[in-house]
Amino acid sequence: MSDDATRPTAQVTLLGRQYVFACNPGEEGKLERAARYLDRAMQGIHTQNKLLGSEHVSLMAALNIAHELLETIDTRRSEAEQLSRISERLEQAMTSNTPGYRTPAD
Repeated sequence: MSDDATRPTAQVTLLGRQYVFACNPGEEGKLERAARYLDRAMQGIHTQNKLLGSEHVSLMAALNIAHELLETIDTRRSEAEQLSRISERLEQAMTSNTPGYRTPAD
């Protein structure tokens, strides 16, 4: 028997159509949440242009979600760099302005 036959599944609805997907044990809720997010994105695109086929709507939704993800990654990276610079400045201020201050490594 294959592993796919014993893996949990979740039924999701995308643009009014039902799909069943296999997923890792305990991950059903995450799959359903992702499907709801995708369905909302697809519904928004479909509402704007009802002439588009479901494949085109799916691709546009995927591109929009990929764009959101990349924007989030870029923002987090920028924030991490800012935090690193602030931390470096704080460390420099503490070592240069505190007489007798020694870092824990000293």
